[in-house]
Amino acid sequence: MSLNDHWMQRDLAVLWHPCTQMKDHEQLPLVPIKRGEGVWLEDFDGKRYLDAVSSWWVNVFGHANPRINQRIKDQVDQLEHVILAGFSHAPVVELSERLVKMTPAGLDRVFYADNGSSCIEVALKMSFHYWLNVGQPAKKRFITLSNSYHGETVAAMSVGDVSLFTDTYKALLLDTLKVPSPDCFYRPEGMGWEEHSRAMFAHMEQCLAEHHREVAAVIVEPLIQGAGGMRMYHPIYLRLLREACDRYGVHLIHDEIAVGFGRTGTMFACEQAGIRPDFLCLSKALTGGYLPLAACLTTDTIYQAFYDDYSTLRAFLHSHSYTGNPLACAAALATLDIFEQDGVIEANRQLAARMASATAHLADHPHVAEVRQTGMALAVEMVQDKASKTAYPWQERRGLKVYQHALQRGALLRPLGSVVYFLPPYVITPEQIDFLAEVASEGIDIATRQSVSVALPSGARVDFRDPG
Repeated sequence: MSLNDHWMQRDLAVLWHPCTQMKDHEQLPLVPIKRGEGVWLEDFDGKRYLDAVSSWWVNVFGHANPRINQRIKDQVDQLEHVILAGFSHAPVVELSERLVKMTPAGLDRVFYADNGSSCIEVALKMSFHYWLNVGQPAKKRFITLSNSYHGETVAAMSVGDVSLFTDTYKALLLDTLKVPSPDCFYRPEGMGWEEHSRAMFAHMEQCLAEHHREVAAVIVEPLIQGAGGMRMYHPIYLRLLREACDRYGVHLIHDEIAVGFGRTGTMFACEQAGIRPDFLCLSKALTGGYLPLAACLTTDTIYQAFYDDYSTLRAFLHSHSYTGNPLACAAALATLDIFEQDGVIEANRQLAARMASATAHLADHPHVAEVRQTGMALAVEMVQDKASKTAYPWQERRGLKVYQHALQRGALLRPLGSVVYFLPPYVITPEQIDFLAEVASEGIDIATRQSVSVALPSGARVDFRDPG
């Protein structure tokens, strides 16, 4: 028995993995990882895999980064954790100061959570509670975009709209208002991203006009809708939304958990629209992919609505046991040091250009509807019919074929349905980008050529054959 098989068998005897139908692993081997270095992950049998998805979008400066490692090692010898209620510590103070300084002016207060979904819950609760504290209790609903994703706790799911994650739990969800997304994938032929995003804003304008008296906040993933298939839109939508939220007296929540810290080409996506949200939610890359930590930044105006005598019961009584953990804060400080000292955002422009050129040929593929890119995020959408952009039936799991091929070739590419995407660590080289493009191209050829048999509810089977 190989070491990989040894660890796989031990794993399957006790673990329940996230975002996984465990029965798949009867045919699809798990990949137990022993170590990581830079963009590479290595299994127990010595095979390496290039981490093209930054281990669920968190790792920006590579695995086992020596600078982040050392900062954590130094911190663990000093203080591993302390309660953040009534106590504080140097790493959380320094991190808060730096986040306030580097985010848009006016975001002056930082509230910590343990992960992205929890951070969204903080923003939603804080917005609702603000309106309650200022005497507007009717403002308790949220507006969100179709095809959006904000996490998998109950309130976070409520403001999401990816049916795969939400349909099962509809009975538990909050009553929210959903507006058509400005997603530019379905824009009319000949229409640019900006024009389409402007046109789609009419739906948001109408919703705010009709419902603003009962709405606490609008929540969006700025520029890229991640789990919804890396769908993208123009910054003009965010500018129009900020203006409308101001006109109608509604908070604006930016979920930059996935897109913050350089992923869109600027440090934060909101910079490209020249705006400041009322709540900025950050996580994932905040610690360089090392430890769970999230930060919800907000304004002093919102903070002051909670600042009162204890007896008024206006305080924000929300907490997590590991809030502001010193080790996570140390990892975050080391990550911010690298951003500041290494000219990362500028260097990423060259890497983003290489990603574009390496995948440009896929735009001509007979089963690729679009190759789209925003900064260091690039997506290739496979379709059944290119002209009509008709999607493959989800049951065919075309993306799984790309994933399996990539593993054989030594790459971790985990598509979103039929969308193959690159979201690599920023330490990737141009040559490694070329390798990923080659692997993705091969995988897309295999996935779109193959005849796929799908089991229907009736028990009948239909064979889907591509004419190509």
